[in-house]
Amino acid sequence: MIIEHRVVALLRVFLVLLFGVLVVFQVMSLPGQFAHMAREDPEHAYLRWPATAVTVFWVLCIQVVIVSTWKLLTLVKNDRIFSEASMAWVNAIIWAVVAAWVVLVGVFLYVGFNADDPGLPLLLFLMLTGVTVLGLLMVVMRALLRQATTLRTDMEAVI
Repeated sequence: MIIEHRVVALLRVFLVLLFGVLVVFQVMSLPGQFAHMAREDPEHAYLRWPATAVTVFWVLCIQVVIVSTWKLLTLVKNDRIFSEASMAWVNAIIWAVVAAWVVLVGVFLYVGFNADDPGLPLLLFLMLTGVTVLGLLMVVMRALLRQATTLRTDMEAVI
């Protein structure tokens, strides 16, 4: 139990660090990068705001996953992970992954139909596959959590 508390504390430190870095990306780095790209390549400057919006949205989806993970860690720490309260946070993770996946499919299709070389579409396909695997994995984990919650509820009723 002591190791779990240390791991939870360490994970929370890294979640805060990751969240902070993502805020910097969201507010400063991504908009600045796309503004620079628009200045350097005026032919594609029209993509500045759509690319900024899409990437900021993806960062927001990751932030939802981070906050949900934080809340799940609180439930683990309080020995309440096998409760209905955890389902809402797991569902939030799944919906964030689904939202990011839908936008990624749109970007993949747009780039795929307009690309001159296969590099970027292949990279986007790899990302799409990874996000798909993550989403499906989370659905399986939600099913396992639901089964464990049901078992724990049944055990508590017997005891």
